[in-house]
Amino acid sequence: MKTIILCGGMGTRLREETEYKPKPMVEIGGRPILWHIMKHYSFYGYNEFILALGYKGDVIRDYFINYYKYNRDFTVDLSSGDVKIENEGSKNNWKVTLVETGDESMTGYRTKLAGKYINEGRFMLTYGDAVANVNIQKLVEFHKQKDTIGTVTGVYPPSRFGDLVVKGDMVNKFKQQLKDVDNQQPINGGYFIFKKEFLDIIPDDPAADLEKKAMDTIVEQNQLSIFDHPGFWHSMDTYRDYLRLNKMWREEAPWKIW
Repeated sequence: MKTIILCGGMGTRLREETEYKPKPMVEIGGRPILWHIMKHYSFYGYNEFILALGYKGDVIRDYFINYYKYNRDFTVDLSSGDVKIENEGSKNNWKVTLVETGDESMTGYRTKLAGKYINEGRFMLTYGDAVANVNIQKLVEFHKQKDTIGTVTGVYPPSRFGDLVVKGDMVNKFKQQLKDVDNQQPINGGYFIFKKEFLDIIPDDPAADLEKKAMDTIVEQNQLSIFDHPGFWHSMDTYRDYLRLNKMWREEAPWKIW
């Protein structure tokens, strides 16, 4: 199965980092968050990626065009221009297809355009701005067992604010940024799997949002199953998220399973 990663958003809420680079290229521990996401899939043996590019897509193109040299020691002979690779460096058995999907396109249309490179019966899809420790193999097994057109991973992010447990007009308990899975509805955490036929359901329209008409259609058909993930998941929406994820990386990164 190939994995489509949506990489075209502008990341306006993270302008401190995204003014000069696309959101998936914002770094955690010196590596783009996109790299972390791909390492996660690769850990489970999924090494073929289709990147749906948009805003500042050339930054991502340049990164992968030069990836081989970025991750190795090399010597440049300035008299001849010859480059000699000095070591094996960091190896990733990845095959990466980069697809231009337009600066203004919505997520559904980006998926549809990237889908022209899907030849298999199923494909995976995720966003380029969140890390998690989702068990991809169990997700795949669940999706095949349910045999639905689509499967979405439901996650339980910690509250950004202090949650109040109230009785009448009095606060019974103040919970500061705790995750209470028992009393929380899951949100869409990405990490989708779809049958290829889902691509035909997406309108051929740059304004087509993944979460709107196409998803609503398979929901109405009772064809969207949810894989419950009570473990770690964290998006990078704001500068505060950026700082928090980098702090986690320095101390103990829950998503680093490789």
